[in-house]
Amino acid sequence: MAQYFSHGSGILRLSSRGLRKNKLGFHILSQLNENKSYTGNLSDKDDESSACFENVFAANHVPLSLLQRVLLSVGSATVSLSNPSRGDMIATLGETTGTCALQHMLQTMENDEEGRNILSDRPRINTKTLDLKKLKKMPDGTLGKAYSNFLSVNNVSPDTRATVQFIEDVELAYVMQRYREVHDLFHTVLQMRTNMLGEVSVKWVEAIQTKLPMCIGGAVFGSIRLSKKQRQKYISHYLPWAIKTGWDSKMLMNVYFEKRWDQPVAELQQELNISALEFEKDTYVLSRGVN
Repeated sequence: MAQYFSHGSGILRLSSRGLRKNKLGFHILSQLNENKSYTGNLSDKDDESSACFENVFAANHVPLSLLQRVLLSVGSATVSLSNPSRGDMIATLGETTGTCALQHMLQTMENDEEGRNILSDRPRINTKTLDLKKLKKMPDGTLGKAYSNFLSVNNVSPDTRATVQFIEDVELAYVMQRYREVHDLFHTVLQMRTNMLGEVSVKWVEAIQTKLPMCIGGAVFGSIRLSKKQRQKYISHYLPWAIKTGWDSKMLMNVYFEKRWDQPVAELQQELNISALEFEKDTYVLSRGVN
């Protein structure tokens, strides 16, 4: 697959189904080799990528012209706003608009010892790199157990994060990939559920820390979809907490979570200067209601 995009023949329609569904009336195209297409799911080659992210980058990278990048940005932004459940469009928006923010994130990680270790090792988070059975057996209160609880409660898998495609630089591509794969760990450490209140609150923390336009948009516009009751709690409690946490806490991208599974969540929160919101206290940390 390293020669996947080496020739100028063939066409891939990027999310044309979703664009037609939303009646935008245009297709976003990029040139690829022959008639192959990439689905964005974790492949066998991706499973090997914990040892060599460069191989994943080379296999999945889709070069874009300026016009294609603009069209993808506009199209994905439109679909994302009209249908926030379209994770593929949100991911595309993050890649096509996030270069400056990713450079900021990279520099922040390079200026931190733990961040530099992450960049050097380029660890991946998926079912091939994690021992989920071991995490499930860890004591209540530890990061590993809390993350296992998160996966169980929300019935999600760490394999669901799409592989980066539209970022030109391999280092920036890894930073984006890392952001995607630790997003669920942000929820775990922040003790925020995956409902709209929790997602918007986490997006505020991410927006402040990462500066990603995708996160800023999610934070600002996400609250529109809250119910009246949720909006009252959001304005009074969740929003002030999220903004304070985003500014006051240590950069979450600099946490090497894989080396902290046995650390108590409370201790990690103290280290990161995070105070859990009272409404969400003990979320995921205790195993109540977890299978």
